[in-house]
Amino acid sequence: MQCTNTAEKEEKKVCLRERERERMELREVGRTGLKVSCVGFGASPLGNVFGTVSEEEANASVRLAFQSGINFFDTSPYYGGTLSEKVLGKALKALGAPRSSYVVATKCGRYKEGFDFSAERVTRSVEESLERLQLDYVDILQCHDIEFGSLDQIVNETIPALVKLKEAGKTRFIGITGLPLGIFSYVLDKVPPGTIDVVLSYCHYSVNDSSLGDLVPYLKAKGVAIINASPLSMGLLTQAGPPQWHPASPQLKSACQAAAAHCKEKGKNISKLALQYSLLNKEISSVLVGMKSVEQVEENVTAARELATCGIDEEALSEVEAILKPVKNESWPSGIQQS
Repeated sequence: MQCTNTAEKEEKKVCLRERERERMELREVGRTGLKVSCVGFGASPLGNVFGTVSEEEANASVRLAFQSGINFFDTSPYYGGTLSEKVLGKALKALGAPRSSYVVATKCGRYKEGFDFSAERVTRSVEESLERLQLDYVDILQCHDIEFGSLDQIVNETIPALVKLKEAGKTRFIGITGLPLGIFSYVLDKVPPGTIDVVLSYCHYSVNDSSLGDLVPYLKAKGVAIINASPLSMGLLTQAGPPQWHPASPQLKSACQAAAAHCKEKGKNISKLALQYSLLNKEISSVLVGMKSVEQVEENVTAARELATCGIDEEALSEVEAILKPVKNESWPSGIQQS
């Protein structure tokens, strides 16, 4: 009898996995025609940015993510000094899946050596990235952390270079990334309509800072899709807390620490709650989460599926929001002073 029960349980598990795979929500990416999973795979940890990741673990993480319905993978030559792109490229190739079944975004302009948004460098950068990723094209090519360059150079030199790369078939779509929200409207108001397809914003749509929400109507009117990265605010909304170098103020760190402690006391997981909060906004095409292990992939996929089937824990959310209210939408400086 026990054997039958075990066999039935295993069969149910397999059926559940099949059903769950279909349940990862896909969202449209602005006017591009792309559809990406609501949870995106942030590949910066594959560059050993947060500790060493073996090739086996990287391959297993990417494979499980893909099998679980995650079809969006984001990297950059900056992450791990090009290592993230190489490791992701190998892992995607190991899937043996059709190229059209996953969406890859990489970046240009920021490197281990520093920032260089010149047309010559970003053009060369894409060729190098494609070689490392073992791809003929990327789906989205993004100028990386543009607040560290001259925004006028981005408008007049970098973006036109990316348009040429798009015309050459090296990328399908163009994006810009950065922390200060004002950079997006500055650039978008100066380039021809339809030039930029995607913006990637980070740390501005999470439980402690939802200021990106105010920009959504503007971006929608421009036909620009939104990717939201770092729903855990670079470690602020975790039980372990942020890394020592985190640029947040002591007050913000302290409030987030108190929120995490409150969740732990209540038997809740602040990271899961934070990810689910970010996923609630359907205007955001995908929420990028850094992943480097099978366990992390499982946690993030489970959080997304629980949200889809059961909704968010409203009581826990309101308690955490109350704790974070004094520091709501508080951020930190990033980039150079723009003239």
